[in-house]
Amino acid sequence: MALDRDDPRTDDDDSDASLLRQISGEMVALQKQYWGKGPRHVKSYILNDLVLIVMRGGLTVAERTMVEFGQQDLVRQFRQVFENQITGERSAMIARLAKREVLVAQGQIMFDPDVVIEIFVLDDSPGAMERFAAAELIIEE
Repeated sequence: MALDRDDPRTDDDDSDASLLRQISGEMVALQKQYWGKGPRHVKSYILNDLVLIVMRGGLTVAERTMVEFGQQDLVRQFRQVFENQITGERSAMIARLAKREVLVAQGQIMFDPDVVIEIFVLDDSPGAMERFAAAELIIEE
């Protein structure tokens, strides 16, 4: 299944690491639901009011083929249009888990290596504190 590994250099708070493992796991599930395939590696970070999710691997066979044809821009454009349609569900998941409103979200895909980055900006809820944490999932297929 998956191997959980916390980054000991940045993870001082078990509750943040637990939150980030949940976020990573649910993001993988959403990727699989919508793309038919999920990433091989996910690392999520929280930095004050930002949640950053870095996913490696996970291109579909059709996307990989289009990249081999030199059509990276077309793959990126399709991903962006599609992800714009599902941003609400992703933002709702982050808000539910973080217990904070998501003000705005944006994603981007890069190639060679294949990396998808999702960024969520959270509200300044009362009690929100300065913090930095990271948690990692390695998906074994």
